[in-house]
Amino acid sequence: MKRQVVLKIVVDVIMTVLLMLLMAFELIGRTAHEWLGTVMFVMFVVHHVLNRKWTGHLLKGKYTPSRIFQTVIVVLVLLCILFSVISGIVLSRYVFDFLSIGGGRSWARILHMVGAYWGFVFMSLHLGLHWNMMMGMAGKAAGQPSPVRSRILKTAGILIACYGIYAFIKRGIGSYMLLRNMFVFFDFEEPLTLFYVDYIAVMGLFVWIGHYLSKFLRALPGKKDAGAGDIFQKK
Repeated sequence: MKRQVVLKIVVDVIMTVLLMLLMAFELIGRTAHEWLGTVMFVMFVVHHVLNRKWTGHLLKGKYTPSRIFQTVIVVLVLLCILFSVISGIVLSRYVFDFLSIGGGRSWARILHMVGAYWGFVFMSLHLGLHWNMMMGMAGKAAGQPSPVRSRILKTAGILIACYGIYAFIKRGIGSYMLLRNMFVFFDFEEPLTLFYVDYIAVMGLFVWIGHYLSKFLRALPGKKDAGAGDIFQKK
């Protein structure tokens, strides 16, 4: 495996871990949340630098339904990251406190919630769009293809997605996304492990949706992308 491909995978894994940590917010402490958010933004920039060829191909090739959907998701992820960064700087009490920003905390808090929860969903969908490639790489590392292993993984995916629906409702994530609830509730008596089990399941739900939606779109009649590239693609 090429060194640049390995670096891309490492950056993507770090971003996924950071995303999960950031969703805990109050449970990990405001100071840690701000520093992790700053690292997340740096990783996001590194991610796009490593995948700059994908950006360079945006105006080239034919836009199939699959490519359109992929591009829309990437743009939405970018917007959510920008919302989170801008609002995070305004709300900062530690990392960017030296900027002495006096006002705007009310709108910034709303913008931060929107960026965080919609970003969580869009990033999970984005992972799902490239799940085939990641599973292919994992399969090569595991050796010979195994129908049994494939069935086990598909069953596990369905079970995780089903629990993810329950966790999505239980955690009120939809109410935060639609701003029906303006304040995020955290149970400080709950073990952090249980919090992450639920959020990993919700991520798994949208990865599963993204994966099968991608398969459906690729199966639609039409030519394959010409020069479209892929944000996770080996270059």
